[in-house]
Amino acid sequence: MGCKVLRTPVAALVVIVLLVPAAIVEAQFKCPKNRGQFEDPIQCDKYYVCEDGEATEKICPDGLVFDPSIKLINKCDQPFNVDCGERFELQPAQGTTDYCPRKNGFFSHPDPSICNIFYSCINGEELEMSCTGGLHFDEKSGTCVWPDVAAREGCGSNANKKLNDGFQCPKETRYDKNGQVITHPNYPHPTDCSRFYYCLNGIEPRLGQCDAKLVYNEDQQRCDDPENVPECKDWYKEEEGNAKNRR
Repeated sequence: MGCKVLRTPVAALVVIVLLVPAAIVEAQFKCPKNRGQFEDPIQCDKYYVCEDGEATEKICPDGLVFDPSIKLINKCDQPFNVDCGERFELQPAQGTTDYCPRKNGFFSHPDPSICNIFYSCINGEELEMSCTGGLHFDEKSGTCVWPDVAAREGCGSNANKKLNDGFQCPKETRYDKNGQVITHPNYPHPTDCSRFYYCLNGIEPRLGQCDAKLVYNEDQQRCDDPENVPECKDWYKEEEGNAKNRR
């Protein structure tokens, strides 16, 4: 009798080879209970969902790690809230910018000399945030702390920083009417009554914008009605007139 040669399509072999590793991993993990979510013993952002004693491998969103102690269904949390113990491994980082090295989490400014600014990242979208009162951002705790607690090296100062329009925080300390130091002083914009500058901790310049129909009042250090600011009392009337002329 002649031997028959069984031919298996190459594509089928590839599929089998790709499926085998995952199947082996899941087969190696033994569910502690028939139902529940359980941490991987090595990788902190990997876990298993067990149904009727059958394990299915899962991965937390990039930047989050698995916390088996959480009572909620979603047990993925920020690393600074979780004790990973001996689970040192993580999935490869998927971040696409310097501000978000991973898609989710809180991260220091990419410039190591800027210690008071950090970024909150959600699905790869960053939101810039600032520590106030001379505090530094600490990635280990995910909060703003005193510089000696953060113990970050190379932290510089944002003093002498300029905005794109050239504004720079004055070096003179400003005081309120009671003689108290103003921590975040404001300054009027030279050409726009609806805008103003403010200096975080007296040294880091930012551009502020009053709400609609209000102008900046330098005497009150806040936005106010135009009628209370003589030099800006006709600001919105002039804007309305210019708008009519453009029609």
